[in-house]
Amino acid sequence: MRPKQNYKKESASFCKNKQKTFIPVGGWAARPRLSPVRSKLPKTAAKPYKAQMSLRQKQSPTPAPSASPTVPFLDLRAQQARIGPEMRRRIDAVLAHCQFVLGPEVAELEAELARRAGATHCVSVSSGTDALLLAMMAEDIGPGDAVFLPAFTYTATAEVPLLLRATPVFVDIDPDTFQMDVADLEARIAATRAGGRLRPRAVIGVDLFGQPADWPALAEVARRHDLFTIDDCAQAFGAALLGRPLGTQADCTAISFFPSKPLGGYGDGGALFTESAERAALYRSLRTHGEGRLRYDVQRIGINGRLDTLQAAVLLAKLTTFDAEITARERVARHYDRRLGNLLQTPARVPQSEAAWAVYAVLLPDGATRDRVQAACQAQGVSTAIYYPKPLHHQPAYAGHHQGGSLPVSEDVATRIMALPIHPDLTEAQLDHVCDVVAGALAHPAFA
Repeated sequence: MRPKQNYKKESASFCKNKQKTFIPVGGWAARPRLSPVRSKLPKTAAKPYKAQMSLRQKQSPTPAPSASPTVPFLDLRAQQARIGPEMRRRIDAVLAHCQFVLGPEVAELEAELARRAGATHCVSVSSGTDALLLAMMAEDIGPGDAVFLPAFTYTATAEVPLLLRATPVFVDIDPDTFQMDVADLEARIAATRAGGRLRPRAVIGVDLFGQPADWPALAEVARRHDLFTIDDCAQAFGAALLGRPLGTQADCTAISFFPSKPLGGYGDGGALFTESAERAALYRSLRTHGEGRLRYDVQRIGINGRLDTLQAAVLLAKLTTFDAEITARERVARHYDRRLGNLLQTPARVPQSEAAWAVYAVLLPDGATRDRVQAACQAQGVSTAIYYPKPLHHQPAYAGHHQGGSLPVSEDVATRIMALPIHPDLTEAQLDHVCDVVAGALAHPAFA
């Protein structure tokens, strides 16, 4: 389920200020396709209509625009201004050599990503979802297999097991960090074994919102139960745990380059990290229709899952400022912590970690308060989003695949969570405006 957006206000803000582009973290695909109806008035009606509007405007003058800054959820246009020359240079190079599929920039990007993640192998793919798909295809996960994953995350994590006819088993989350609850994972593994219908095969830990999951604990559980581990690091490339960058904590790590991610392309893209040369070779084969050493040597059933060269070029340009952007995201998060920490529940930091802060999500006391604060933000030009309005086991698509009863923390968090703008180009004035609006709505219900 994609996050709930304030479409009407955001659309109006976008039209009024073309210098700032707002893209929800769910992407433009998260917005409904609006088809505004244009009135077709007869020519004879045009003049009276205009005259009537002019009279109304004279009687009720339009108020002067507010001096408060508009705060977009994401500002890719500002990022473009910083990296424009390098971006054009990279794209022009691809247009010159015309190797649009698996061109030299793809191998260059894979090497740089592996270096940053501390991984031995990196295989780029067409999306973060395909990264998860290829990882499970390589392990032959399928019918009768149980894949354990958090209930509070994006649908891609759960849909991939079902595409392979495996069964997702939803696990509750920690109420403070929103990461997978390891104790609940243990309980659901035991219940699955006792049921006898499914074989526990894999666990997908999600580094939700850019903070690391509890990988030492997850890895220990997986070792004891002989489970394959996948790190769904779609929102957290650039994060670190216990002094090590995310990328090698699980048997394989999947990342996403969706435009709203901390390292986002100008379209879909993703990558897999692994320490196994055998797995890396298998990922490369599977992403190219299962081919072997020769192009028309088809060794296995695969998919068309390659990363386009142009996307690799875009990502290489973005990597030139990536470290500074992660630092800037931390600055934004600390500003919110400082201003809002005594007013509502701000994100709990995972111990001994560094976050990528793809999302900064706060918890309000209840759903009514969230609605009031979100309405106040909309009225004052502050873009917000809800990640996620329903846990996955409550989504219609998964209704027939969950038999574990209530997941109380995931269900509660979904009713109270709200995400604030977080990106590297937020100014101090914008951050203060966000905090002032939220604080005002909490202190004075009539403010909204």
